[in-house]
Amino acid sequence: MPDDDIDKGIEKAIVFFDRAEEVASTDNFDYAIDMYIEGLKRAPDALESGHAPLRRLALIRQGKGGKKASMVEKMKRHGNKQPLDEMLSAEYLLAKDPDHLPYAEAMLRSAVSGGFHRTAEWIARLIYDANRASERPSFSTYLLLKDSYAEMEMYSEAVRTCNHVLGMRPDNAALQDELRDLSAHLTMQKGKYDEDGGFQKSIKDKAGQDQLHSQQRLIKTADFRQKAVDDAKKAVLKDPKSVVNVLELADALCALNTLEDYKSAINLLQDAYKRSNDFSFKRRQGELTIKKLRVDVSHAKAEAKADVSNGHLKNQLMLAVDKLCKAEKEHYKQCVDQYPMDFGMKYEYALCLIKAKEYDAAIPLLQQAQRDPRRKLAAMDETGLCFFLKGWYSDAIDVFSRALHACEVKDGDVAKDLRYNLARSFEEDGQGEKALEMYRKLAQLDFGYKDVKDRVNKMRNAAESSR
Repeated sequence: MPDDDIDKGIEKAIVFFDRAEEVASTDNFDYAIDMYIEGLKRAPDALESGHAPLRRLALIRQGKGGKKASMVEKMKRHGNKQPLDEMLSAEYLLAKDPDHLPYAEAMLRSAVSGGFHRTAEWIARLIYDANRASERPSFSTYLLLKDSYAEMEMYSEAVRTCNHVLGMRPDNAALQDELRDLSAHLTMQKGKYDEDGGFQKSIKDKAGQDQLHSQQRLIKTADFRQKAVDDAKKAVLKDPKSVVNVLELADALCALNTLEDYKSAINLLQDAYKRSNDFSFKRRQGELTIKKLRVDVSHAKAEAKADVSNGHLKNQLMLAVDKLCKAEKEHYKQCVDQYPMDFGMKYEYALCLIKAKEYDAAIPLLQQAQRDPRRKLAAMDETGLCFFLKGWYSDAIDVFSRALHACEVKDGDVAKDLRYNLARSFEEDGQGEKALEMYRKLAQLDFGYKDVKDRVNKMRNAAESSR
């Protein structure tokens, strides 16, 4: 494809990728997946702005209970003839079921067939890490990886994978011959790179990519996590002033999931911040602290739920939640002070202020956050909520109405929330007829949404009794 065509494709794709990020910020994950797929149709090898963020979104969606693709969805994405269509169909299904390796394997086959080698290399790394970490690695999966790497002339990876295959079938003469041939190709490739001085740089770049992909792999094992710590420590010893090296070591320590390693990570970041005054260390410290406190809250909730009559456990849960809220508020305040033009940070800080019932402080931040297209509707919704909680119902009505008008997907989750909040505002403002009308339309759209049916029944009964 000519460079001009590639640039035009990327320009068109970015529109869809930006829209995907916008709707994903409101937890409208299924629509975001559709937007990413539409963008990738126009830029199939857009790894950093398309495939990788779609993968992250899929994992977040899974963590929040997102459903797998239905049988109808699977049938619609079956039988494609073109490699691009096959690749994106497989990626769509993988986004709905991130742990299902056959979808990833289908995506790899299509990416190699279509010549989308950056994408193929990325998904191959995910598959390789998952298969290697499995209790029972798949022989056929290693064969697929070997053949894919060989076709892309990635002979170092092909040789490595072929060795895994031979480890499972040590007496296979054909595989032994293939390993010899692949090794010969690798030797010639090394010689070629050494001649132009590019091989060493290639290996260095590849090592960096391997680390990135390993962090995004499908499955993490304890051995891998410990190896990640050991490698990160070596990198810090080699270049202790590298911000990236220190941050990666902190992340690797936290991934070990022990209190001692978490404390080591925090101490590492604190020391680095004292030495350099680089806020990157302070920011990561806050992120890791919040992550741990969220786990503590989750555990406290589970314990309190298991023994609902235990007052001590309830108090422990309240303390854990309070500690988390304070940590989030302090972290995002620091981030807003450090990054005054980061509207995402302002939005997150505003949410913390709302939890603390500091509505007057939250409103200006939310109004600024509306300048970020990805958070515009969510920020308007929260702004209206602040006015509602202050008792400024007329102002809340104005904000919710504008947000609903700006909402493109009228039957999506964001629109439902806006309709509900608008109806509540009408109700509290004494405009019962308008409130009932909004509740009725919402019930027609989603009868089980929150307490809509109860509010409709209550308002209708009140109207009838007053006649």
